[in-house]
Amino acid sequence: MQILLIFSLLLAIVAVFFAVQNADPTPVKFLFWKYESPLAVSLLISVLLGAIMSLLVSIPSLARLKLSLRNQRKRNAELEKNLNETNVRLAETQIKAAELEKSLAALNEPPPVEPPAAPDKPV
Repeated sequence: MQILLIFSLLLAIVAVFFAVQNADPTPVKFLFWKYESPLAVSLLISVLLGAIMSLLVSIPSLARLKLSLRNQRKRNAELEKNLNETNVRLAETQIKAAELEKSLAALNEPPPVEPPAAPDKPV
């Protein structure tokens, strides 16, 4: 921020020196319009008009970029929502899979072997 301020001040000082050194009146003709002004003022007006024209030319592309950015943000929000829903479903599925593995393991265990019963003795 400080560098930008210093650069702006240096640019302003150069512009002032330019304006002071080019204070001689210069005739300007445009179509049916004619006027005299200092060269620095004529150049400043020309630069400002050029900046305004370039701004006007860039407005449609800026509008398209903003629209595209808004659409991308909306799409990003939808994708994040879908991702969260998918993560929840994945967690639920993993829990169910663990429960099924436990029940499958319980079914696959061989039944406990009981010791053979002693024969009945006659009394």
